[in-house]
Amino acid sequence: MRQVAVLCGIVLILAFRADAQVSSGTSLLLGLPMPAFAFASPAAGAVAAARGANASALAAAPEPAPQGVYGVLQNYNWQAYAGYTHFTFYEIPGVTGNLNGFNMSLVFYPHGGHIGADGEFAAAFAPEAGVNTTMALGMVGARYRVDAGHGIELWAHGLVGGAHFTPQTAYGSTNAFAFEVGGGVDLNPRHGRLGYRAQVDMVGTRFFGTHQYNPKISLGIVYKF
Repeated sequence: MRQVAVLCGIVLILAFRADAQVSSGTSLLLGLPMPAFAFASPAAGAVAAARGANASALAAAPEPAPQGVYGVLQNYNWQAYAGYTHFTFYEIPGVTGNLNGFNMSLVFYPHGGHIGADGEFAAAFAPEAGVNTTMALGMVGARYRVDAGHGIELWAHGLVGGAHFTPQTAYGSTNAFAFEVGGGVDLNPRHGRLGYRAQVDMVGTRFFGTHQYNPKISLGIVYKF
């Protein structure tokens, strides 16, 4: 009987130890982190695939070439003119001089507007009674222009300044007050920098104790910058 009792005690001790090992293993398994599994729907997978395809297409597509600007006309604030001029000088009643020379002007249009500051210099020459006659004009004033389309610009101006006449005569001083009013037309082929100008003016002077109203015409080239 004693052997049976000892045997039963050994069996109980072994059973208790086995149970403790099973319980400890279970708790260790519960304490371990579980692996995460991501479940994606078929629709989400299709969207991701489409985005990847679009990104690949954008990366592979070449960048567009830079586009130029066409049909924009540049606006020039300055106009420089040089040309031939013919000046008819009514010196005194019954005495008229026909002089030929050159005409130059410089015009500035602030902000490319219609009204500009105008400066002009002209000189004309002619032999008279065996003596070379010279008329020089220097004036400043204002100019107004309008665009008539098709590369045509119409303008009018008014200037004041002085005139110098040689040779010296017995009738009076060689210097006099002068003014000029007139206008012209500029032809600008293809709206380029170079154009052609024709102008007609009336120049008023006071030499030899009398007033002169002298017509002046000019043809030349205008350069814009």
